[in-house]
Amino acid sequence: MHKVALIYNPASGMHSTRRKAAIESALEVLRRAGMTAEAITTTGAGSATGQARDAALAGFDTVIACGGDGTVHEVLQGLVGTDVALGVIPLGTANALAADLGLIGSPAKAIAKLLRAEAVRISVGRIHYRENSGEPQCRYFTVAAGVGPDALLMSRMDAGLKRRLGYLLYMIEATRLLFTHRFPLFEVVVPANGKGGARVLNVSQLLAVRVRSFGGALQQLAPGASIRNSTLSLIAFKTRSRFRIMLFLMAVLARVHKFEREVELVETPTIECRPRSGSKEALFVEADGEVLGQLPMRLEVVPDALTLLVPPGAQP
Repeated sequence: MHKVALIYNPASGMHSTRRKAAIESALEVLRRAGMTAEAITTTGAGSATGQARDAALAGFDTVIACGGDGTVHEVLQGLVGTDVALGVIPLGTANALAADLGLIGSPAKAIAKLLRAEAVRISVGRIHYRENSGEPQCRYFTVAAGVGPDALLMSRMDAGLKRRLGYLLYMIEATRLLFTHRFPLFEVVVPANGKGGARVLNVSQLLAVRVRSFGGALQQLAPGASIRNSTLSLIAFKTRSRFRIMLFLMAVLARVHKFEREVELVETPTIECRPRSGSKEALFVEADGEVLGQLPMRLEVVPDALTLLVPPGAQP
């Protein structure tokens, strides 16, 4: 790292006073290490994408996303396809990529680890979807993308309550969904591979995982998943049974979950999801915790797409 931009969301995660102090401390550490460092404040939803792109054009060799997974997701959109390295300082409510990289803890510890990090070229996920207006769009993601209750959960998150309650709000809303949601089915088209022909699955929830560990209560949700992989690790819930879904989630929390007939783990480089014939349900899609739009949706892996700062000892 020689010229570093720190992009931070003033409304993300921790109290504003602590957040500002963390950014100033990180700038001081970088400058003491002989680097040129500048802080850039996001100005609204989506602004971090253009700010990251502008930083790359201005000659910054590293952009550090200071916030939660939402801030990282926005910065990612501006860096894919460039040689500029992405770093992460966790200052948000949900910090799954930071957890996967072993960066959970104080911002001071995170920046110290980033100073010794290795720049690693990785693949990223790409999601093609339709906005609520019907317009086709695509976004990149590093953590996960999903269709079904998890996207509906994200759509219900109140920004103010999330800042006040943090991770507790996710647990409250997830419990509410578990007991009130109808879990409508949609179709997942799994392409042919060396282990079998193409299949069409009827599922109530699909989650494409790209990280080894989410940290927190979930930890290792999809065994074998990694940002280094050229495939997606897909968890397909082939059931509408609240009881079966609850059993699986309890097993995840107890670190004893396994995949059987009703909850399948699929490895594939691409997948398509579409509404069932005659279905009138609005099924949301999300990536990295950001609600994007609705079905139909296609997922794929983009190889050699991003330079990521991986701290020493991390095994993402």
